[in-house]
Amino acid sequence: MRVLICDDQAIVRDGLELLLKLERDIDVVGLAQDGAQAVDMAAQTRPDLVLMDLKMPGMNGVEATRRIRARHPAIRVLVLTTFDDDEWVFDAIRAGASGYLLKDTPRAKVIEAIRGTVTGKTYVDPMVAGKLLDQMANKHAQPSSLITDKLTGREVDVLRQIARGLSNAEIAENLRLSEGTIRNHVSAIFSKLDVTDRTQAAILAIRHGLDQSESPDSALHL
Repeated sequence: MRVLICDDQAIVRDGLELLLKLERDIDVVGLAQDGAQAVDMAAQTRPDLVLMDLKMPGMNGVEATRRIRARHPAIRVLVLTTFDDDEWVFDAIRAGASGYLLKDTPRAKVIEAIRGTVTGKTYVDPMVAGKLLDQMANKHAQPSSLITDKLTGREVDVLRQIARGLSNAEIAENLRLSEGTIRNHVSAIFSKLDVTDRTQAAILAIRHGLDQSESPDSALHL
């Protein structure tokens, strides 16, 4: 897994690099000190994932995420920051971040999130997930028919599993379909719901009451 690290603090960049180099399946392909450099290095190194800080001088992580996702849709962005303010959370998700972790997340969880995000899962810190769900509750859940009327029955099944944080391979196994068929369904879901990634689709599904996750750890996997 090719990972690009972006953080304005050298000690954090170097620490994360040392941490990830302990993992045999992770290759750190670059260290960026701000959002603008991350955008340039993403184009040059084509990582699988960018580990992105948010509040940085110059171009912040939200704008960098937006540009990277727009130019390179296959590159995933996993936010790793100290900020859990509502504005930062929602802006990062809207920009296309595939996950949102806080810097006090245990090392093992960070590694798990990197591996999972690369394979298509969504990881969100429990405190951050709570903010997302609170905002949805405050806006009142919308009837699921507003979504289900746009999708086929099979697409609804796939969306429910996206909301549980499952990868295409896991969904394919659960629904006894080929992974290629699941990819086609996911593309159709994104198009019909006017979303750009799994995180946005999962949030929309939860808002409409389509998630089925009842696990106590579900806040980590939207």
